[in-house]
Amino acid sequence: MRGSEISDPTITVTNLGDQGVESVLGVIYPPQVALAGFGRIVDRPCAVDGLLGVRPTVTATLSADHRATDGAIGARYLTAVDRLLQRPEDL
Repeated sequence: MRGSEISDPTITVTNLGDQGVESVLGVIYPPQVALAGFGRIVDRPCAVDGLLGVRPTVTATLSADHRATDGAIGARYLTAVDRLLQRPEDL
């Protein structure tokens, strides 16, 4: 990447849940390097400790410029977001 393409890089966060959208597939525009998208909270069935239940869930997505980072870093970011959303008192 040229220096002009990475000046003032940003990660944009968008929440389209209030519009009824369940997941976001973002488009990155330079100088952004990533876009984290959050959809609306939906009750979904899930297994917890071997029992089936219904829990509120949100779909979080990440679009990233692979010239600036790689998928492993993006996966660690989404894992951290997941952990923090499950324990908001840690925020």
